[in-house]
Amino acid sequence: MSLHVIDLIKEQLGPALVSQASSQFGESESGISKAIGGLLPIIIGGLANNPNNPTVLEAIVTSRSSGILGNLLGGSSNNSMISNVLSTIFGNKINGLVNTIASYAGVNNNSASSLMNLVTGATIGSIGKYATDNNLEASGISKLLDDQKGIVSSLLPAGLTLGDLNMGDWAKGYKFDHDTIKASSQEQPIEITRSTTPTGTYPDRNNESGGSIWKWLLPLLLLIAAGYFLWKQWKKTETTTTMAATTDSTGKKTDSAVITHTNHDMDTSTTGKVDENIDLNGTSLKGYKGGMEDQMITFLKSNGYKNAKDDTMLKDKWYDFDHVNFKMGSSSELETGSQGQLDNLVAILKAYPDAKIKIGGYTDKTGDEATNVKISKARATFIKDWLSKAGVGGQVLDAEGYGSQFAKVDAKASDAERATDRKMSIRFSK
Repeated sequence: MSLHVIDLIKEQLGPALVSQASSQFGESESGISKAIGGLLPIIIGGLANNPNNPTVLEAIVTSRSSGILGNLLGGSSNNSMISNVLSTIFGNKINGLVNTIASYAGVNNNSASSLMNLVTGATIGSIGKYATDNNLEASGISKLLDDQKGIVSSLLPAGLTLGDLNMGDWAKGYKFDHDTIKASSQEQPIEITRSTTPTGTYPDRNNESGGSIWKWLLPLLLLIAAGYFLWKQWKKTETTTTMAATTDSTGKKTDSAVITHTNHDMDTSTTGKVDENIDLNGTSLKGYKGGMEDQMITFLKSNGYKNAKDDTMLKDKWYDFDHVNFKMGSSSELETGSQGQLDNLVAILKAYPDAKIKIGGYTDKTGDEATNVKISKARATFIKDWLSKAGVGGQVLDAEGYGSQFAKVDAKASDAERATDRKMSIRFSK
């Protein structure tokens, strides 16, 4: 029996990646797992229906040298190649697929789009690695892809159908329904009909390939992730805030009130907090009572900044952003809803032109530390540059990325516990 491509990819999309993606996207781990489970057969089906396409073959052949597998969450160097592949295999259906996956998995569209890129990169990279390891030329890759035809319907998870995905014409003549999967190649027509076995069993063909493993493994993983998500939600009902000790680069400790959450957008469905009017010298800003804007304005109105004689008197207080989040793996693209709080910060600085600030980026203890430092620094710098373009650059003295240097929570702790270490913060400076 031919190799099942999904078996090549599973190791790239394990719990560690799901956890890191959850952190970077601000989505629940169950939502990430569910989206990946829906995207995998779709991406493989799209490649299988284009086994001889030059764009597809070139991407697979060059993927090994591009380092795509080692950088699934860490940058955009392969975005152009992935976009070309997706456009080739799906055409104008990409936005529809993204919308459907977002709705099915309960994640936002930006997350679904980024996950589509991630799954495509993992698929292309895994096939490219296999081709290199087994000395496959373009013709061998084409045959490997062609062998995957007809798997989409049988591997789509419960609750997601080809009708939902509007893929009837995209299937290019392959019949995907609940009774028969037909696939025709240039060599010989193949028809595989499901047997009348009892519910919960599969045709004998699945016992001959790695596909059968995936059929029970994926639902099990999703069930575990869903249970974990429900546990985290229950945990949040007991406590929504926790005090976390953060540290400046000098090593001096400070206390910051940090919301324990998985969804960094902090909508009312996950935290129960809502935006209210925060008074800025007669101007109303939308923010949380006790949140970043409220605390900063209170400090400035109290003349705390004016009375601070030097920077050492300001080091013991950091203000954590409540809404500013970056897209997964990116240090230059903000999630929807982030600009509002940056606009608030601009308004505060313009209202107090003598005030100066410093920006800090932090990560939890998971992942490669060099990457953590790099991305936290890049994100802090991005915010500094954004503020400069908004006309208050002279009030931003520095931007530093500390990675997990000052993280307190163990890497093996739950995602909700580690969330206290993942943040972008600012403090006043002189």
